[in-house]
Amino acid sequence: MTDAAGPKPDFLRREDGATIAYHRSPGNEPDAGAGVVFLTGYKSDMTGGKALRLEAFCRDQGRAFVRFDYLGHGASSGSFVDGTIGRWADDAVAVIDALTDGPQVLVGSSLGGWIMLLAALRRPERIAGLVGIAAAPDFTEDLIVPALGADDRATLERDGVLQMYSPYDSEPTPVTKLILEEGRSQLVLRSEIALDCPVRLIHGMEDPDVPWRTALRLAERLRSADVEVTLVKSGEHRLSEPHDLDRLCAVLAGLLDRLRAPRT
Repeated sequence: MTDAAGPKPDFLRREDGATIAYHRSPGNEPDAGAGVVFLTGYKSDMTGGKALRLEAFCRDQGRAFVRFDYLGHGASSGSFVDGTIGRWADDAVAVIDALTDGPQVLVGSSLGGWIMLLAALRRPERIAGLVGIAAAPDFTEDLIVPALGADDRATLERDGVLQMYSPYDSEPTPVTKLILEEGRSQLVLRSEIALDCPVRLIHGMEDPDVPWRTALRLAERLRSADVEVTLVKSGEHRLSEPHDLDRLCAVLAGLLDRLRAPRT
């Protein structure tokens, strides 16, 4: 059986019985170097253009690659409204632990940019580098909470969930009181981010959802001295047009070459 993204996914069973859908491409070159793990955005899934383009890129290099869906996303089990930032970070760490070997580069899109930081902080010995695409760390506290009006807050208190609309989806996206409250325990931009691996950040300057200055704030907070930010003047949030995907692959290729180069 196949879907739009190719073969039917495999599933990783979590200790609580939840199942995380994934696709894994094993590396086939002994010296291919670090593997790559893609982390999706909020209410997105692993069948998107960035995930598939990166998968093809890694296969061409004989490099291991994993894409997966968080709890409540895509083909994974569970309900989206039961998800939290911490739970999705747990899913990412479980994938790294169970489905990858050796050093990994995490590539995170939007929400995935926050999740990659949390996962890297928990497994720094496994993480060789990070690539963020419109990375959105702390978005629950910094972007959603300030945008809530009095009626929105009343709805959250009464129902525990608020339906918010996005230009990317005809259906509303639920934002829960749970994710806002739990997200406060996962904030990373309030102090130094104790990561020393190379980091590459790509952000569109016309992003209507996550201000491009978030990338600069993140670069400042990272302890690593090897951080580069690419600002795309005409870029919007998704950065999924063909030229955006070409840029993403070029940035990743440059980082991977940097990792393979001998240190002097």
